[in-house]
Amino acid sequence: MTRRTDTPPSWDERTQLATFLDYARDTARAKCEGVSEEDARRAPLPTSPLMTLCGLINHLRWVEHYWIQVVFLGEEDAGPIAAATEDDPDPEMRTAVDFPLAQLLAEYEAQSARYRILLADHDLDATAKRPFRNGTQVNLRWVIHHLIEETSRHNGHLDILRELLDGQTGS
Repeated sequence: MTRRTDTPPSWDERTQLATFLDYARDTARAKCEGVSEEDARRAPLPTSPLMTLCGLINHLRWVEHYWIQVVFLGEEDAGPIAAATEDDPDPEMRTAVDFPLAQLLAEYEAQSARYRILLADHDLDATAKRPFRNGTQVNLRWVIHHLIEETSRHNGHLDILRELLDGQTGS
């Protein structure tokens, strides 16, 4: 069982942000505990055929990759999001059903651990290497806030999917 806490071990801003991001990540993983492989790949919402547990976990993984490695660090985007097109805007969600949920969760957890260490080495006011399309420059603080928001929003989706798939609530 995934252990989670939203209570930071100290009350400085960095620790609070890191704790809330980890809490959101841990909640996403907890929403997937005990689900069958078949259910992890099912899309119970007829108008959202890519909305699966596998798809959302893979999306969260690659969204963090994009914001941390591509936007903040300025690296080239080599992930599936880079292959997005108008006809296929979410390839990371579409292709996720080709992988076992346990693998997607393990990759997401390992990446989270790497990013936790990597982000600790940067000041919260450090400016991202890449600006938004409109030229706006963000800092690491904004990136972390955005990832907390993004992960928390998708935790709501995971919660709804899980209830529709097997009736599980409250994870």
